[in-house]
Amino acid sequence: MAFAHRRDGPAALRYLLPAAVVLLALMAYPIYQLVVISLYDYGQPQASGAAPLVFIGLDNYVTLLSDPRFWDVLLTTIVFASVCVLGTLLVGTALAVLANRARAVPRTLLFLAALGAWATPTMAGSYVWLFLFDQDFGLVNEVLAGLGLDGMRGHSWTFERYSAFGLVAAEIIWCSFPFVLVTMYAGIKAIPGEVLEAAALDGASARRTATTVILPILRPLLLIATIQSIIWDFKVFTQIYVMTNGGGVAGQNLVLNVFAYQKAFAGEEYGLGAAIGVVMTVLLLLITGLYVRAQRGVR
Repeated sequence: MAFAHRRDGPAALRYLLPAAVVLLALMAYPIYQLVVISLYDYGQPQASGAAPLVFIGLDNYVTLLSDPRFWDVLLTTIVFASVCVLGTLLVGTALAVLANRARAVPRTLLFLAALGAWATPTMAGSYVWLFLFDQDFGLVNEVLAGLGLDGMRGHSWTFERYSAFGLVAAEIIWCSFPFVLVTMYAGIKAIPGEVLEAAALDGASARRTATTVILPILRPLLLIATIQSIIWDFKVFTQIYVMTNGGGVAGQNLVLNVFAYQKAFAGEEYGLGAAIGVVMTVLLLLITGLYVRAQRGVR
């Protein structure tokens, strides 16, 4: 078996080579340019050609790493992305289990609703959620006030830091869970019925069957869904920028992507913005690599 596995290695590499070449062509040069720009004093005069480029080495990284604001935004981004990833996985997996047990018509309606959320453009979805939670005309405030919560009438969901982050996280989970739902549902349907019947005959409870039979089989799919969610949620930009009006009151809702945008474009410090991009890329690679290694360790 081990010999056959080694013999299949060169064939697998040949199949993967075309995709690897395309990925390198699309990613290598932009990343290279990002790294190069981060090593220069690159502002609006340099971008317009009115001033020459000045090589400053790692000064942009020193400036960035010595800025307490960067570390605060980094911590906020990690916590916010973790909440979004966990929420997406829980909602998507729970609905996948529900869809597997539901009848045909409710299951179809569930998938249509989920795919509708998935297909909604990010900008449009953000404005829809803002309208629903609008402090003056929002449906949510009207319903809560109608239920006797008079304090919610005229309540601003985007003024307070944690309230705004919660609203944005809910919108991100809403537009992200369909990917997990479809992925996990396909994995559940692919589990042979004989395996589940054998677990039932052995007297395994539903909880034990889920943790010792279903979950190990679904672990590769869960790994893919988690990595995708980490990448998507760690570099979120549109929802935060639109729903908090550029980062919230006094920048209380900044995440790294919005912080980089403010530095690079609003502040015209393109070199510093590129340095933030490089740091984000390295962090994503590290987080993804550590997660993959941890998952392999539990097999």
